[in-house]
Amino acid sequence: MTSAVTGCTSISYYAQSIEGHVQIMAARENVGKLVHDPSTPEALRVKLTSATTIRRFATDELALPENNSYRSYVDIGRDAVTWAVFAAPQFSLTPRTWCFPVFGCVPYRGYFARRSATESAVELHRQGLDVYVTGVTAYSTLGWCSDPLLSTMLRQDDTYLASLIFHELAHQRLYVDDDSAFNEAFAVAVETTGVRKWLRVAGDQPGLRRYEADRKRRSDFLGLVSKTRDELTQVYESPRTPQQMAAAKAATIDKLRMRYRQMRDRRWAGYRGYEVWFDSPINNAKLAATAVYGQQVPAFLHLFDLCSGDYPRFYASVRRIADLPNPSRAEALKAADRCG
Repeated sequence: MTSAVTGCTSISYYAQSIEGHVQIMAARENVGKLVHDPSTPEALRVKLTSATTIRRFATDELALPENNSYRSYVDIGRDAVTWAVFAAPQFSLTPRTWCFPVFGCVPYRGYFARRSATESAVELHRQGLDVYVTGVTAYSTLGWCSDPLLSTMLRQDDTYLASLIFHELAHQRLYVDDDSAFNEAFAVAVETTGVRKWLRVAGDQPGLRRYEADRKRRSDFLGLVSKTRDELTQVYESPRTPQQMAAAKAATIDKLRMRYRQMRDRRWAGYRGYEVWFDSPINNAKLAATAVYGQQVPAFLHLFDLCSGDYPRFYASVRRIADLPNPSRAEALKAADRCG
């Protein structure tokens, strides 16, 4: 953590976190009862029925925790359950971190109210930091509570819903304090392999083709971001004046947008699913946030293949790597050549 928050800030932050979470927990309704209640809207009934099937698949086929998470439902009445605020120095891609009980140190702060997130972002910007705020669809309490299905999780198709349930349950299966890149990449790997298996078992070949196309575009996108991060690192490590560095930073980000447009029009045949990301401001905080969720995913997927797609063996292997000291963890994962 680069600097400590003041006592008053800590108290107010924890107060909003506890209040927001308690409100959601108090509003939970049993999924089974909602499915059988004749007053439940049909569209919601269909979604909750799918969620029940997906939840069972997570335990039976992916060896994810068998508990009461995602067996209740809450309509939260807004577009995001929380808003995450990321921050990074003007000339560095190392995100600022904050440390909390239970969850350890993470590169963001989460707020249950958009206004609170915006106020935090404004304050961080006043400190000279690059700031990025993004809405969050779901979150995990790591098994401390029975996490509910949220209305935000049901906005898209069943593949999206399955990916969220598998991802969040993966955090309950394994979580390492103070290593968000490791935790998120692990969850993305479980999510990705789990959705593939779910679609194959369902015999949904068109859905599987769409999902694989989406994963390929995601890989292309992360490749662009990684290349830009490498270029910006060279800029920040060069003997430039602040004014020269700022100009070089802006030029590098302009180049990223140009490469995206070329890829969109040529390789993606005009697919515009990432348009909002590129049309909104891009800075170090946004690039750092993106790296947290994608940088180590290929290594986890490789380890999963080495474990022959056996989830318990995969989890055991990941656990052994997770038990290593932080500096050695990422290298051990990258160098893994066998399961175990």
